[in-house]
Amino acid sequence: MDLGFKGRNILITGGTSGIGLATADLFAGEQARVGIIGRSAERMDSALKVLRTAHPEAKIVGSVGDVAAEDSLQQAVDAIVAELGGIDHAVNSAGIAGTLGDPVDQVPADEFLEVQRVNVLGAFLSVKLTLPLLKKGVNPSYTLIGSDSGFVTAPGMLAYNASKGALAQLTRALSVELHEPHGIRVNSVCPSIVDTPMARDGMGVESFSGVDYPVSTPQDIGWLVLTLASPKSRAVNGVSLLADYGYHARSSFPA
Repeated sequence: MDLGFKGRNILITGGTSGIGLATADLFAGEQARVGIIGRSAERMDSALKVLRTAHPEAKIVGSVGDVAAEDSLQQAVDAIVAELGGIDHAVNSAGIAGTLGDPVDQVPADEFLEVQRVNVLGAFLSVKLTLPLLKKGVNPSYTLIGSDSGFVTAPGMLAYNASKGALAQLTRALSVELHEPHGIRVNSVCPSIVDTPMARDGMGVESFSGVDYPVSTPQDIGWLVLTLASPKSRAVNGVSLLADYGYHARSSFPA
């Protein structure tokens, strides 16, 4: 099936690893023109090498920038647009987990704020700075990478839970604000555990092999991003799509 991305311009923050890198790979496979943003120059070089090797005919560019620092992100967006010529779809995949496992009275305030700075402010700035370009885009959309942690909780994940809950509401607010005047759809994908470097580090494991709970691949989540961004999903707006194998639907009733 043609998802409608051939020749379209895609910008992905957090595109050098994990879900962001997998999403960039999938967009390139649909003959889109792809620009990725990440904080690490080393990871950027590695990601571009991987993507260009896999898709030698595709236009794939990258720029180093911090999503939570407005001037830095603006420079990165400008660099991407100078190469691609515009943006039709933007994906915010940049995020951090912070320290997991600490109870509320042991979470440092500056660490709590840092998670909100990257996960929430970063998403806001990504929208703010790409909006002038998306207004000119073809069938434009913005997709955030949220989490089931915006809907359910576990002890020791306070800062992360708060940030992902904010993204769920940000998705709703942006979908209302941007769709009618500009035709820009805004949705988010909210997975449970995904096998990424961030997840392995946060959970203190080297591998998810053999665990007794479901774990998605970055590609699993990337396909959901493409599904929501596709113009074939033009009726879908303001949705936070849970990808948690139905765990949110389970009752605690002992039956």
